[in-house]
Amino acid sequence: MNGLVCTLAVLILWRAEELTEACSCAPVHPQQAFCNADVVIRAKVVGEQELDAGNDIYGNPIKRIQYDIKQIKMFKGPSQDIEAVLTAPVSAVCGVTLDTSGKKEYLISGKAESDGRMHVTLCDYIMLWDNMSPTQKKSLTQRYQMGCECKIVRCPTLPCEISAPEECLWTDLIIEKQVYGRQANHYACVRRADSSCSWYRGIAPPKKEFLDAEDP
Repeated sequence: MNGLVCTLAVLILWRAEELTEACSCAPVHPQQAFCNADVVIRAKVVGEQELDAGNDIYGNPIKRIQYDIKQIKMFKGPSQDIEAVLTAPVSAVCGVTLDTSGKKEYLISGKAESDGRMHVTLCDYIMLWDNMSPTQKKSLTQRYQMGCECKIVRCPTLPCEISAPEECLWTDLIIEKQVYGRQANHYACVRRADSSCSWYRGIAPPKKEFLDAEDP
């Protein structure tokens, strides 16, 4: 009996650990998130409903959460407004939880779906608008797009270095011990006239003098 209880306890713990580890995302710089996304919008969430999305291979029902939104501005995406955001029902499978009071504004990035909807996961860049820096907000209109041909390389441990001229080394994690530090909040990796890429700081778009310079 004790052996059975022990076995069940191990199975429960294993299952809990499996669910905990089911959604794992590598950190991405906001510029990378912008470039990777089909849709990037500023919006308020005004409603929520659970939808049936068919059954899995075992016949179990698949649920999705639909957040009804009021789009404020589109920075990247289709010509039509986005009216709803779809996500998984729980964080264990990368579902996102959003405030539905309509009082908070979000920056939401994700993949486009049909009928004015988009799909998001915990791996997408979703941030409260008020928590974003002025530089990040300004970069959404032009600067991030200018750097989509560049590659931002994360530095998890020292030593680390770039391997190609079109790369920018992202060191927030190793230097500041946080994912979203100075480079994430205040810099963009911008392509220059010689096709190399370099970090640029500032609210205004890079001037020709920067793009033609050898060093930023």
